[in-house]
Amino acid sequence: MSALFSEILPNSLQTALNNREWLIVIYNISVIAVFSLISWFAAKRLVLRTVKYFVGKTKNKWDDVLYEKKVFSRLANIAPAIVVYWFAPIFSSAQSGIKRATAAYMVLVVMFVLKSLSKAFLEIYDKLEVSKDKPLKGIVQTVVLIVYIIGTIVIIAILLGKSPTLILSGLGAMTAVLMLVFRDTILGFVAGVQISSSNSIRKGDWIVMKKFEADGEVIDIALHSIKVQNWDKTIVSIPSHKFLEESFTNWRGMQESGGRRICRNLNIDLTSVHYLSESEISEIRKIHLLSEYIDCRTKEINKWNSEHKADTTVPINGRKLTNIGTFRKYIKNYLTQSPRIRKDMTLLVRQLQPNEHGIPLQVYVFTNTTEWSEYEDIQSDLFDHLIASADLFGIKLFQNPSGNDFRQLKNIRN
Repeated sequence: MSALFSEILPNSLQTALNNREWLIVIYNISVIAVFSLISWFAAKRLVLRTVKYFVGKTKNKWDDVLYEKKVFSRLANIAPAIVVYWFAPIFSSAQSGIKRATAAYMVLVVMFVLKSLSKAFLEIYDKLEVSKDKPLKGIVQTVVLIVYIIGTIVIIAILLGKSPTLILSGLGAMTAVLMLVFRDTILGFVAGVQISSSNSIRKGDWIVMKKFEADGEVIDIALHSIKVQNWDKTIVSIPSHKFLEESFTNWRGMQESGGRRICRNLNIDLTSVHYLSESEISEIRKIHLLSEYIDCRTKEINKWNSEHKADTTVPINGRKLTNIGTFRKYIKNYLTQSPRIRKDMTLLVRQLQPNEHGIPLQVYVFTNTTEWSEYEDIQSDLFDHLIASADLFGIKLFQNPSGNDFRQLKNIRN
């Protein structure tokens, strides 16, 4: 038929008709472009400004977050696509293709809107008190990933004009490949669910994981990794699933208890341990924290020795006060009266198994603060006092010989 018309119509008239068709196409495209620009301008400028105005007037903070995360701005990008979709019937031959392309674009816009919405949700949720106990970032990221996968399948199905179920059935054969590709994502999702349900890690927790050289505060819990800021300000990213496979220490219990443990030894030189003489007891009785103890203990010892007719001229007979036992009692009394030491938690001063460094006298107590610098001040002040006090009991603290010791020995020999 076209060949017949081409023979009948003059070449000049045929060219005019073809040009007219192209002019109509260009005209239609121009009209659609103008309406698309108008719709985009109306959505981006007028509607968004109106939304911004009302958002600023409300007392709620969540709508401000939605605006800042560009949820409304990205949603406005769908307006030109709607216009193109409505005008698609103008192009009769290309109508189906245009509709499929615009529908795919609208799905893509919805995916970006949902991503922005998820960011806004996490920011709003992180400001709530419950977010410390139940971090949801990993779970939300997993949901967003699932939305992206589903959205991609839908876009492909729309462009090909096929049902999404057919594409999904085709992906079934690629399950093994997908499992390999998304292995870390799947492991991260499982870890995120378990961490959230067991409440084993929260944002702000102090954790120690020696294998990854992590010793600091948790600053982010995401789908694939958990970030820890060490005390030297370096940041370590640890795969989420490693917290299910490897052991780690969480200091949250200490922080919540309000007390931090001091566990340190004073190594007593064995050669300085002895029974207290009467003169030494008289001097130690002058110490306020021990005067009552010395009086009660002396009466108890004298009574026992008298009842058992112990020959006290030999020191080993009967019972006597020792300098290490009295020093241990002094330390306990000193800790008990200190306002910086918790009395409702474990308070021990105990003697451990002697070793090559002497007799360890262990102080095991809890401070009334968990703040690091304050804790170190309390611990340092405590042992400053105890080390300086040891000599008053005739006790020498052990340390390996230093250069000064050898110089003194050399001077004595000379």
